Parts: sequence; structure tokens; C-alpha cells
Amino acid sequence: MFVCLGNICRSPLAEAIFKRQVADLDLSDKIKCDSSGTSNYHIGEDPDHRTVTNALKNGLRLDHKGQQFKVEHFALYDYIIAMDQSNLEDILLLQEAHRAYEFGLMKMRQFDNLGKGSDVPDPYFGGPQGFQHVFEILDRCNKHFLDYLIKKHALIQ
Repeated sequence: MFVCLGNICRSPLAEAIFKRQVADLDLSDKIKCDSSGTSNYHIGEDPDHRTVTNALKNGLRLDHKGQQFKVEHFALYDYIIAMDQSNLEDILLLQEAHRAYEFGLMKMRQFDNLGKGSDVPDPYFGGPQGFQHVFEILDRCNKHFLDYLIKKHALIQ
């Protein structure tokens, strides 16, 4: 589960990138993903039109409606990937109510060799360059995250 604030920019883009990378390795039957936001600002909405434009420019189609991250998601997903520290902290508050969570709760850029541990910047108040910058970060991080999953769970023999 990829998580940002509103689930209209970063997290749906991360979801689409990851799905493509998973499909490219023929692992779609083993790995499922989704995205959500810690806020309830955009429930049921399409991703931001600039995110959609950026995705199309990079060969992706977004098929997502905004949803809010809920405590139930801990039971559904082995890994919860926050786009920034603020959203990670919001998720941690919910996690306290769900102590059985066993796998990974981490920030996206934990898997970034160019900005390890940093936040994925929110492109919402910027222009097309910011959305492309975020795409490049997410593309890079998702590749490293997928490599991590393949090794940790022996997904490719």
C-alpha cells in the first residue's frame, strides 16, 4: 500500500509504476498493490490531472479512485510505504491500534540510492517539472523496493 496525503498525486503514481514493474517481471499473480491517502480530502476522486498527464507522458494509465488509509489496511497489505515523514507519522498513530502488524512500514525513499530516507516531495503546488521529478524518484525507488521483495521472499527462482 503506497500512502501520501490526498491520494491524487504521489501514491497513485507510485502504484501505477509499481504495477508496471511487477507485470514486466511476470509477478502480477504474486504481488498486488494499491494506494491511499492519510486525509479524506479526495475520496472517490480521480488522480490530479497533472499526475494523469505525467503518467501518460511516461507510458502509464492510472486506474484509481482516491481512498483514505484505514486501520483495516494493515491486515490486507504486508508493506505500507509512506511518501513522507508526516504521512508515516499519521500511519504510526493508526498502527498503535493494530499491534498485530508484522511486516514493513517504511518511507518510499528508504529504497532510493540518491536520497535515502528523504521525503518524496509533494508536486501539488508546482508545475510539470515537479511531477516529472517525482515520477523519476518513484520509478527508481519502486525498482529497488521490488528487488528487495524478490530477494526477501524468493519470488524469482
